[in-house]
Amino acid sequence: MGLLDQINSPADLKKLPLKQLSRLAEEIRQEILQTVSETGGHLASNLGAIELTIALHYCLNTPGDKIIWDVGHQAYTHKILTGRRARLKSLRQWQGLSGFPLKDESAYDAFSVGHGSTSISTGLGLAAAFAAQKGSADQARRQRIVAVIGDASLGGGMALEALNHAGQLNKDIIVILNDNKMGISRSVGALSHYLNRIITMPIYNRIRKDIENLLKRLPRFGRRLNSLARRLEEGLKNLLVPGMLFEELGFRYFGPIDGHNIREVVRTLKNVLRLEGPVLVHAITIKGKGYPRAEEVPEKFHGVSSSADIQPKLKRKTFTQVFRDKLICLAGKDKRVVAITAAMPEGTGLDKFAQRFPNRFYDVGMAEQHAVGFAAGLASTGLRPFAAVYSTFLQRAYDQIIHDLCLQNLPVTLCLDRAGIVGEDGATHQGIFDLAYLRHIPNLTLMAPKDGCELEAMLEFALKGTRPIAIRYPKGKVPLKKDLMPSDYKPAKIQYGRAEVLRQGDKAAIIALGSMVYPSLEAAKILSRQRAIECTVVNARFAKPLDQALIKRLCGKFATMIVAEEGVSSGGFGTAVLELLEREKIFGVRLRRIALPCAFIPHARREFLLEMYGLTAEGIVKTVLDEYGKVGKGYRARQNSNQARKL
Repeated sequence: MGLLDQINSPADLKKLPLKQLSRLAEEIRQEILQTVSETGGHLASNLGAIELTIALHYCLNTPGDKIIWDVGHQAYTHKILTGRRARLKSLRQWQGLSGFPLKDESAYDAFSVGHGSTSISTGLGLAAAFAAQKGSADQARRQRIVAVIGDASLGGGMALEALNHAGQLNKDIIVILNDNKMGISRSVGALSHYLNRIITMPIYNRIRKDIENLLKRLPRFGRRLNSLARRLEEGLKNLLVPGMLFEELGFRYFGPIDGHNIREVVRTLKNVLRLEGPVLVHAITIKGKGYPRAEEVPEKFHGVSSSADIQPKLKRKTFTQVFRDKLICLAGKDKRVVAITAAMPEGTGLDKFAQRFPNRFYDVGMAEQHAVGFAAGLASTGLRPFAAVYSTFLQRAYDQIIHDLCLQNLPVTLCLDRAGIVGEDGATHQGIFDLAYLRHIPNLTLMAPKDGCELEAMLEFALKGTRPIAIRYPKGKVPLKKDLMPSDYKPAKIQYGRAEVLRQGDKAAIIALGSMVYPSLEAAKILSRQRAIECTVVNARFAKPLDQALIKRLCGKFATMIVAEEGVSSGGFGTAVLELLEREKIFGVRLRRIALPCAFIPHARREFLLEMYGLTAEGIVKTVLDEYGKVGKGYRARQNSNQARKL
């Protein structure tokens, strides 16, 4: 029987002697390796945080004490130690354990998280609230708040704002800086270089203690001597650890410590838990610890597929790969092209661009707001920035899109990877809101390609344009379903605000956007073959502006129209079509929207979720049949009469 078999809660963990915790860490490491090989998930980050997590639960009294995980992709050990080991095999599966902390899953998960740079802000809010409640029945004991944040997240604007505020409030909060020099990719920026200098000069705390002992022994009347000693301390600060950034912000700084040495981490935590006010513990860890391949190339093992260390070679490209190759091609022909990402060069495909054009590539770190503002500055000089960001992370730059980009009407292209359903990473990562939060912004053009060739054409179109453009494309492989197209099909040239009719029919019209085009074509083929219902299928291409002339013609011809999109129904592409009908006073058209509910979509395989929400060929067939059966002769006659009067 292993040590892990004895652990069902942090209370069980505390029963173990300190000397056995390293053995427990190795058992957990093997458990995570085995689980991720079966379920997929975030491997390297979890392997690097095992000892740190054990030490935290060993020293704290959770769930009374709160651990706030930044991003949360490193919390598998936390889940194991808090009674969820038996469910670990369901990780990231439908109705199974979330791959991130989820407050509805366990009392030990203080917040549901999935984005970076948030933990210090939420932790400080808890600390301030607990301080205000001191003396109440709920605060019979001193509750401790610990925010665990990585070095990449620490560079985000929200984290820096929280550090600044924490120093001002002076509340009891412990920030654990889990420094592995990595986010998803290598950490970048001046703050990262600053942390590296601390690592290479770890003697400050030892000398500081000697100075404090010296000051205690000095006679109180020796004012000049006291002043000299204080100046000596400040000088040593600046010499040994340039700037002492954290202490200048009001934190007591401890470290760097070895985050894999459980004895050292436990000893440090027990000491700092006695202190009041904001404290920062700087722990050095290795991403992928204990698995040599992950230690060597941690960025390749950030997220892995089930039953495979690295995703196998695909027979056809992903949308990300098409974007990567086309942007490199465009940059080779046009020196104005520059590329920007926010700490995700590998995930967005821009790592290859960086290798080819290092002087025209910018990784701004985990700072999407800055990425958009920076792109706007570049564009104002005549450059053509392409900013590649996951759809869910672009939400963080909403004001910058409005104020810095669209208000200035600058030619920046926002490339929204993983738009729509992402899958196993769950609610924090589904890119389902972009159509709704971008569509109403003035000056912004919003596009979505049906396949790889169209994505290439849209990138060319964006480069030639003079306005802000957002191009959204989904996770996964590009479709290759030429059998769904007419034999003489040739893609129409991309023209501003113009859709493309792919199939002609006389019973109903399906207007599809982006990833829903090929399922709509497949549905039309099924309806034709099985029910003799011929549908017109339109590739919208543009969510904004709409092809108003085409939609009005369709309204004059059809009683039933289906609008299909891979985004939330509220405020999305279908809403835009409804608004057009209202604005143009077009009545008598039966319009049905196929879209995602306005809800947080849980974790499961992408294919499972698309089927569940009807975003498949079969789901479209069902919708068409449901709506087509409701259209009677009298209704159709009224519809034709209304359209004749209108058009």
